[in-house]
Amino acid sequence: MTDSKPHKLALPQRKIIHLDMDAFFASVEQRDFPELRGKPLVVGGDPNGRGVVAAASYEIRPFGVRSAMSCFEAKKRCPEAVFVRPRFEVYRQVSQQIRQIMHSLTALVEPLSLDEAYLDVTGIEAHHGSATLMANWLRAQIYEQTQLTASAGVSFNKMLAKIASDINKPNGIAVITPEQADAFITSLPIERFHGIGKATASKLHEMGIHTGADLKAAPVDGLVNRFGKRGRFYSEIAHGRDMRPVKAERQHKSVGSETTFRDNISDTQSLLTHIFEQNADAFNQLNKKGYLGQTITLKIKYADFSQITRSHTLHTPFPDAQSAHYWLEKLLADVPRQLPIRLVGVTYSTLININNPDPQPDLFGDLFGD
Repeated sequence: MTDSKPHKLALPQRKIIHLDMDAFFASVEQRDFPELRGKPLVVGGDPNGRGVVAAASYEIRPFGVRSAMSCFEAKKRCPEAVFVRPRFEVYRQVSQQIRQIMHSLTALVEPLSLDEAYLDVTGIEAHHGSATLMANWLRAQIYEQTQLTASAGVSFNKMLAKIASDINKPNGIAVITPEQADAFITSLPIERFHGIGKATASKLHEMGIHTGADLKAAPVDGLVNRFGKRGRFYSEIAHGRDMRPVKAERQHKSVGSETTFRDNISDTQSLLTHIFEQNADAFNQLNKKGYLGQTITLKIKYADFSQITRSHTLHTPFPDAQSAHYWLEKLLADVPRQLPIRLVGVTYSTLININNPDPQPDLFGDLFGD
């Protein structure tokens, strides 16, 4: 009879790196504008309106300011905070530069967002075959070429690599070897596990599960009864098993842009102005990647936070942003208007590769996220 430890070591010993840029948007702003360095910085919307925090510099984080918080709340927590608007086109350009560095090491790069990605470096002979040396080389190259810092996690599966990248942030690295994994997972709070958010953690607490050890000991059937298929995944990761591969290509079926107004809008012409602006941004993003879209979708969110979408599909792709204006006006006319509107968005889908006009949705190779 064999015990559980040899079973863990029998798993395929992949070498996975999770690379995560440090306060990416805020760091780019502080790099480009020296007067912002050392300041408690928020990249986001209007602190007097409905904007949200897109990124928070490390200087402001001790005040409890974090991404997705309202800018109003961020200002309340840190009155001396400096607010700047996001420059997403700049962030996209920098992320592409970082992607090129990653691809110079391995083709197996799976982007998660503009500022993080998984790399599978199994079998790579560079840097003596050491994933740790590779991760440090990546971090050094990124700093040399962009003047930005990155943190890295190295392990034998995606979950542990992602957790590890957060251990020594900012500008650090952590390694979790197969021999260390069991002890590490056992003591880990369940909130730190990949895929376990606040709501799931609360339900697990109700079941008396607070740590990796508790999760590992929990009967699989009980977890499946409570969480469905995700319950089996939670049990697997508690045992250090995460067989998800690093996927070099991620399918993108749409691209869009949306904006939340400072004040609710009811006037049709004002709404159309904002809709056309979002349309131009969405089409520009799409076109830069070499794509056109046959379907356009208008998204409307009302003052009570309810939302509605309206779509139209052409037999051929929209050739330019202006060609969509007629249909966007018709879609807006089809939207109920009993309530003022707080958000509009425009999305293109049914994507066509300009260089390879295949009716199937194609892949973006140079974006970090959806």
